Amino acid sequence: MPNLSGKSTQSESRKLLGRLREALAEDSEGQKRLDRITSLIADSIATEVCSIYLFRDQDTLELCASEGLKAEAVHQTRLRLGEGLVGRVAKSGSIVNSANAPSERGFRFMPETGEEIYSSFLGIPVQRLGETLGVLVVQSKDARSYSEDEVYALEVVAMVLAEMAELGAFVGDGAALSARHQHPVMIRGGVGQEGTAVGNVYLHEPRVVVTNPIADDPQAEEIRLDAAVDTLRVSVDELLLGAVQGDKEQLQVLETYRMFANSKGWMRRIKEDISRGLSAEAAVEKEQSTARTRMSQVPDAYLRERLHDLDDLSNRLLRILTGQGKDTGAEMPQNAVLVARNIGPGELLEYGRSLRGIVLEEGSVGSHATIIARALAIPLIINASRITTEALNGDYILVDGEQGIVHLRPDDSVKAAFHDKIAMQTTAAERYSSIRDKPAITLDGTEIRLSMNAGLMADLPSLESSGAQGVGLFRTELQFLVRNKMPRRGELVELYKRVLNAADGQRVNFRTLDIGSDKVLPYMKPQDEPNPAMGWRAIRLGLDKPGVMRMQLQAFIRACEGRPLTVMFPFVAQFDEYIQAREIFEKVLENEARLGHILPERVEIGAMLETPSLAFAPEQFFEMCDFISVGGNDLKQFFFAADRENERVRKRYDTLNVSFLSFLEGIVERCVASGTPISFCGEDAGRPVEALCFAAMGFRALSMRPASIGPVKNLLRRVDLAEAKSVIDAARASGAQSVRPAVVEWISNL
Repeated sequence: MPNLSGKSTQSESRKLLGRLREALAEDSEGQKRLDRITSLIADSIATEVCSIYLFRDQDTLELCASEGLKAEAVHQTRLRLGEGLVGRVAKSGSIVNSANAPSERGFRFMPETGEEIYSSFLGIPVQRLGETLGVLVVQSKDARSYSEDEVYALEVVAMVLAEMAELGAFVGDGAALSARHQHPVMIRGGVGQEGTAVGNVYLHEPRVVVTNPIADDPQAEEIRLDAAVDTLRVSVDELLLGAVQGDKEQLQVLETYRMFANSKGWMRRIKEDISRGLSAEAAVEKEQSTARTRMSQVPDAYLRERLHDLDDLSNRLLRILTGQGKDTGAEMPQNAVLVARNIGPGELLEYGRSLRGIVLEEGSVGSHATIIARALAIPLIINASRITTEALNGDYILVDGEQGIVHLRPDDSVKAAFHDKIAMQTTAAERYSSIRDKPAITLDGTEIRLSMNAGLMADLPSLESSGAQGVGLFRTELQFLVRNKMPRRGELVELYKRVLNAADGQRVNFRTLDIGSDKVLPYMKPQDEPNPAMGWRAIRLGLDKPGVMRMQLQAFIRACEGRPLTVMFPFVAQFDEYIQAREIFEKVLENEARLGHILPERVEIGAMLETPSLAFAPEQFFEMCDFISVGGNDLKQFFFAADRENERVRKRYDTLNVSFLSFLEGIVERCVASGTPISFCGEDAGRPVEALCFAAMGFRALSMRPASIGPVKNLLRRVDLAEAKSVIDAARASGAQSVRPAVVEWISNL
């Protein structure tokens, strides 16, 4: 057996990789390449068996080539993920090295392979950037553990195999050897913004492709690496110089970048990989892949975040080495569906309405990207696992924002079904357009005011096209979120003035700054809170930083130029918070009058009821409020103690649960008794069945995304609210958990 230690190891490793490159360069089809590779690995490592298992689908491994096992077992032997030692390696992404394989946990004997005579087993995951593509296995009759040097040499080989598999070097007959990125893929995720989209993939950050994983001249590769790292360090230093001074979190992240960029251990490992025969970029990617595997296994959130920083730094270094920057020359298609791991609000706004849809591998229902997508009315899928590794620029893609499903490279039957669905939606939209200018009056003569939610100037044209009766909620935080510093008062005045001008006399309900929780300003010191959704946010932050609140209130007043002004405070939990906020507003009004500014013709000051506690406030609160808007998204999560960011629990509780509906009914009754106008604002207001139930419980104003107004109005104009209320009451009296089944059945019989 070759000497695999010290300098000889480097020589033998380079020699093995050199032979591997020759095999890969041969003009032969995928199966012959795999057979040649297993033969030369077995010969170089001086072991009786070398086998390569590849995934034929997400859960099944297939023996695709072997030197030493029975030839008839190739493409016939299959293992489920986690089954046997091979499946264990694939599932864990970790190496199994055993002198006595049958004694190992999970061992499974495969009689058709003839492996019963082999005692030792070494299984190494074939991985690329944390994604396991298969398993490389060597076995021998001798009962021995493979040495550290042998394991290392085969890790390098496995990494090259992964790169070659990505480049299509092993394409052949059968599912396991099918070309990557060509077969249809369906991915389930979460709904960030409803809607459907058909288009072509546009990757926010296209993957770097390492086309030269093996190098002949380690010294030349080290020189390339050193030059690229110098460039990387300069760019990190420039980022630090450009960072917002005083922003400790941003500086901390960039200091972590600098620490990694100057890490001697990181550089030593990469150079060691180069000395074994890898190119500079392949060595960087090998370390990145190892870090990603660790990232998925580390439970500590802080350590995970630091590994994520290292991952990002590796990407920067790979782009420098390969010259494959973000601008890879791929033109954005006219029907672009953006695919990314995650994306910030500023970057998403740069794409604007040019996007048909968005699919994120990460994200949450309350993330900045989701807020922007809703404002732009772009269908968004979040938590779409593996989408960035499965998708290529230009791939045909279907986004079902109603079900949270992505179809990548779909077959003709899926395409046809999806296009039928879109055609039905188009027909419905045409029907809704015919009632656009008609009021939402039910059969019993009750009018429900339907207004829209907005947050950007780009939303305002929807006022006319949707038939909305004003803006029930204008989210003012978006202008704060997309900047790297606090906007000036003058800038806000101009923005709010444009909003009011675009509304052309229709009511605009401005919500004061609602930040904190999932919406953190990059230039405001974040709070280290274990549960930010119930922490320092919205009105709590405003009352603690009255200067910010005063500035925004001044901007509202000046933007009105004498027109009526409607403002509401978010996340009020008790009466005294509303009193304090109202007092600040009244003092601002007095000061504006002293300064000679034109005051609004009429001012209405309301509150958002988003916490159960406020439903039980003293009567004086309801009497003092000019109006109340129920913030359904937050109220529902606190009522059911179910975090709306948590996919495991947020869908567990139905809005039409009898307890929640009865709670809402009680709020309406208190508002009616005090003569306080009340509305319901949130995602559920835009769902026709829910909207009908809210109207039946006494709500006479609903605020929703513009696209929902047509469907909601269409249903309301077909129903008698007294009948709907009797159906709801009967369901409650029956002991049902939710009134939904009874209401849906009643609607279907209309």
